[in-house]
Amino acid sequence: MAPFDLLASLGMDVYLPVVPRMPAILSTTPATVQLTLSLYMVVLGVGQMLFGPLSDRIGRRPVLLGGALLFAVASAAMAYTTWAPAFVVWRVAQAAGGAAALVATFATVRDVYADHPDGVAIYAMLGAMLAFVPAVGPVLGAVIDQALGWRAIFLMLAGLGLAALLQALLRWPESRPDGSGVKLARVGAILRHAPFWTYTLGFSAALGTFFVYFSTAPLVLMGRLALAPLTFSLLFATVAVVMIITSRLAAPLARRWGSRGCLVRGMGLLLAAATLLAAGQLTAFPSTWAFLPPMWIAAMGISITCAVTANGALRAFGDVAGTAVAIYHCLQGVITSLAGTLAVLWLPADTAWPLVAFTGAAALLTPGLVRRLPPDTLGSAGQ
Repeated sequence: MAPFDLLASLGMDVYLPVVPRMPAILSTTPATVQLTLSLYMVVLGVGQMLFGPLSDRIGRRPVLLGGALLFAVASAAMAYTTWAPAFVVWRVAQAAGGAAALVATFATVRDVYADHPDGVAIYAMLGAMLAFVPAVGPVLGAVIDQALGWRAIFLMLAGLGLAALLQALLRWPESRPDGSGVKLARVGAILRHAPFWTYTLGFSAALGTFFVYFSTAPLVLMGRLALAPLTFSLLFATVAVVMIITSRLAAPLARRWGSRGCLVRGMGLLLAAATLLAAGQLTAFPSTWAFLPPMWIAAMGISITCAVTANGALRAFGDVAGTAVAIYHCLQGVITSLAGTLAVLWLPADTAWPLVAFTGAAALLTPGLVRRLPPDTLGSAGQ
């Protein structure tokens, strides 16, 4: 499952070092290039509303294989496109392929590990692998760009997509439970389930913080501080390294604090990061020390939160896991892309204010919802 957990994120992060140059390459505006980042997040979430129910109906395997093929073809097409509208269309197709692969992967995790005593550890492991991509993706993109040019970045994505497709053809069995399928009544039950919404909003706060970070970091570190792309990539990766280290601790922390306790503490770390970012913006900005250390704290909150949100949101819906995963990721994608993009567009994107606004508001909202739920509906320990 690992390649499909990684590819959807890699499609975003490996592209970051060339984002400042893409307006000139595509003969378009910076806003259009920003649109390729936002649309990717939207389609990655909304596309799962199609592929999740489809995986409940026809199975995880065909959805996964089709998504991998679409991702590879779209990535190759982007390498040979210099017309902005076509680039955006292929970017949407690439995200759709990533959405199909992602929903099939998480539905398979739910199928196989739903009753496993170490289910949280499985999600934490996938989270650690996902955190690995932002650590190496921008560095890899910068190195490939310097050595072979920007087109090679997308050809590399196409090659990895085809390699993942080949190994899945040989090794990925069908895991869809017998009798599962699209049940409209269960969709209503999912949307009325308070823990589902609470954990989904927590997941949105965590992933949205990272989305705003990678939308603003190039402008802050390469724009305001004039760092070279490789230097930017290495500094950018420090946040992901903190996520990886924290993910290694997620399972024991979840056993100690419970899902509810991890969610509340994760939001507390995000709020602390937003507070420090605001203080740094007012006293020492622009500076790497005003921008990056608070993001290391945010990274800890992101990892702790993401380790428990999927299991907490999906626990009650094993019979329609594909649909539940789709709604979970769709809502996260919509909330993240819309609220995150508004923060980036309405506030100066080369400052810390978009991060302060999004992270602070999201981190304050989620604990309020947690406190309104009975402890025994959240997590194994309910702490």
